[in-house]
Amino acid sequence: MKKILKIFGGIILFFVVYAIFAMVAFGENYHYEKSIVINAPKEKVWQKISTMKSFNEWNPWMELDEKMMINYSGNPGEVGDKYCWDSKNDDAGAGCQEIKETVANERQRTEMIFKRPFAGQAISDIVLTAQGNTTKVTWSMDTKQETWMKILRPMMDYQMGKSYGNGFENLKALVEK
Repeated sequence: MKKILKIFGGIILFFVVYAIFAMVAFGENYHYEKSIVINAPKEKVWQKISTMKSFNEWNPWMELDEKMMINYSGNPGEVGDKYCWDSKNDDAGAGCQEIKETVANERQRTEMIFKRPFAGQAISDIVLTAQGNTTKVTWSMDTKQETWMKILRPMMDYQMGKSYGNGFENLKALVEK
């Protein structure tokens, strides 16, 4: 019985130390980024990221709910191009994403406003870099994290990596076909 209590106490101590470490070591700013090389010129890749509708053709979060309500507004491919989503699936939630900056065939910056299941805001950048006949696509997200979310950062990194990986697989398949 003492051995079990010691093991249990050790586990609790580990989590308490980790939580304190995470709250101190991780700043409030969260940055995630992932890249892929696609066998196509920048102009062809750009066609699949330049508008919110084309982005949603490969957006991994669109796969979470086939019945998700989507509303588009603004001029496609220009600052103000926006879509809002609403899903009964809590994994998809509700919110809006809007183009805030765009440089044709180079980069796009969007702002995401999350309404459900958690309220929040994030900035996402997609940058295209020519590499001969291929294109390096770098996709990033920046947001502020509340103190309690810092504890979940390793899990968040894992989930972001999985989602961005799925999105890149979708994008690569669309562009390279």
